Amino acid sequence: MTKNPQPPSQSSASQDTSGSSHPLDFALARNKAWVYQTRNSDPDLFARIGSGQSPEILWIGCADSRIPETTVLGLKPGDVFVHRNIANIVNATDLSALSVIHYAVVHLKVKHVIVCGHTSCGGVAGALGNARLGILDSWLQPLRQVRAQHTAELEALAPAERALRLSELGVRHSLEVLRQNADVIDAVSERGLQLHGLIFNVGTGELSVLDEEEGETEKEIRGKAFALK
Repeated sequence: MTKNPQPPSQSSASQDTSGSSHPLDFALARNKAWVYQTRNSDPDLFARIGSGQSPEILWIGCADSRIPETTVLGLKPGDVFVHRNIANIVNATDLSALSVIHYAVVHLKVKHVIVCGHTSCGGVAGALGNARLGILDSWLQPLRQVRAQHTAELEALAPAERALRLSELGVRHSLEVLRQNADVIDAVSERGLQLHGLIFNVGTGELSVLDEEEGETEKEIRGKAFALK
């Protein structure tokens, strides 16, 4: 008979990262504590995810350390397929993002694709500024283009509101790139794949949904231009 896992020592699992222990040692100790807690709360989880994955959500979010998607959604390992980068930018020429999107939509057949931006985003701050940022300048180019397209609106806002608005506009831009993806077009048409834009408030932990801003005419035009056979 298999014995129940023994809990890790409290000293190793609860030590503050500011202590003398190496941060990796602390993280590994926390992993042992997490495994123990998970096996007690959901004994079959590791057996389930060990046999494969069938997530219903593809999450495209920012690489920011404060937004662990599975945690903020209150879900479990195996529930969310993930792609993250600086400022949650979806670019039609980014092979990394395109590979994730293709696998999630075509092979895993996720039911929902989420693009999530957030408050206090460093990438958004960089796109709103004019300082040289090295390689990040190339990466943030799509977001700077969005800024340029909405200059009058953004400049009329206070700094904090301006950053939030560009975050929202950036999410909408990434959603538009997704809607022009042939795999996404097919999945929306054939099996009702849904796309969603969210904003995560770092200061409160809450997610808010961005309203849909397109009609049937726009969808029809896009289908004619971007659907492939």
